[in-house]
Amino acid sequence: MGNIPQDHYEPKPNSTASWIEDRLPIGGLISHLMNFPTPKNLNWAYVFGGILVLFLVIQIITGIVLAMHYQVGDEAAFRSVEYIMRDVNGGWLLRYAHANGASFFFIAVYAHIFRGLYYGSYKAPRELLWIIGVLIYVVMMATAFMGYVLPWGQMSFWGAKVITSLFGAIPVVGDSLAIWLWGGPAVGEATLNRMFSLHYLLPFIIAGLTVLHIWALHHVGNTNPTGVEIRKDSIENVKKDTVPFTPFIAVKDLYAIVVFLIAFAFFVFFAPNFLGHPDNYIEANPLVTPAHIVPEWYFLPFYAILRAITDDLWIMMILPFDAKLGGVLAMFGAIAILAFVPWLDTSRVRSTDYRPIYRWWFLILVIDFFVLMWVGAKPAEGIYPTISLLGTIYWFAHFLIVLPVVGLIERPKPRPATVEEAFNAKHGIGGDSGTAKTDGKADEPAMQPAE
Repeated sequence: MGNIPQDHYEPKPNSTASWIEDRLPIGGLISHLMNFPTPKNLNWAYVFGGILVLFLVIQIITGIVLAMHYQVGDEAAFRSVEYIMRDVNGGWLLRYAHANGASFFFIAVYAHIFRGLYYGSYKAPRELLWIIGVLIYVVMMATAFMGYVLPWGQMSFWGAKVITSLFGAIPVVGDSLAIWLWGGPAVGEATLNRMFSLHYLLPFIIAGLTVLHIWALHHVGNTNPTGVEIRKDSIENVKKDTVPFTPFIAVKDLYAIVVFLIAFAFFVFFAPNFLGHPDNYIEANPLVTPAHIVPEWYFLPFYAILRAITDDLWIMMILPFDAKLGGVLAMFGAIAILAFVPWLDTSRVRSTDYRPIYRWWFLILVIDFFVLMWVGAKPAEGIYPTISLLGTIYWFAHFLIVLPVVGLIERPKPRPATVEEAFNAKHGIGGDSGTAKTDGKADEPAMQPAE
């Protein structure tokens, strides 16, 4: 990792391990991952990275096996899913694990994102680490959408029709792009072929981005709840601020994984359809539109943002262009804005624990996210479009106004000078290693290593 001193793997001279290590340093990589210096004060909010890696593996394995039995076609797709459920040995388990695994994947990724926002994990020098994470999230959403289409039930078909039709709102090339996505004049078998191909491919893109994400993390190092960097000037100070990833952090992650898997198993075995929609057990019928088209729950906040623009009469009157295009720009903009957070946040303090004003605004952002999720599942009538619009306004205002302004006017609380000091204070261990920071300067290591 970057400039952090750490133990280096050295195989026995003239051994097979030494011969392999000279040509392919696998042992050194494993040693690095196991002994990676990790801040000793990490809390439970930092366990979701390991959970996400596990669920990515679960999704890829179950997806590959399901693909062996799935058939693409207007009539074959729905029947093949029923065949998997009824006739393939363990097919019901594979499908329920894959479907609920997607939901638990998004539960973990949302927890991971909001933890990063709360503890300032996007601040320098971790901007690229954060951007790669946002890219992973975007590809995850695309993969999940395409996977939702594959059962070819009513909600799958009409969900695909609604979302792909949005591309038609793009000026000049919109209609051609929509027809290219459909593979014809409307959603049909050609569309299903495209969705299946991309749904099979994109998880491996996610895996590649995950490797880059972990690589970037191991280069710049973990953040921690204090936001203070670990000291990198000597091995002694590194050891004071950190513990080896194995066994200390690994055991903690393993415990969290077991708890998460227990909840996952409950849904797979006892409530497998709770997070889905019953209309998807009705075969797709282009002639019958469902009363209320609803995407999967993890898309609902951004679906609400889309509808806040397209379904609001006042917005439609104000916009100088088609409201559908405005909704598309708002929906994708609400996701894309996350990539710019490292430059929108003007505070020189990472952790929201030491930001008394911003802490309340962050709580409002979390509430706003869940309100958008709730209203996205409601029909576009009555008070719901207004709530969607207010939630959308705050989502953008938080990142474009609150985050920059509060960072400039806020006076942060005193922070510990080192990770060791914070850890000792929390656990009642005597002795200090520095003086608390009160000057509002950036959270940097006590000494920078010589280049």
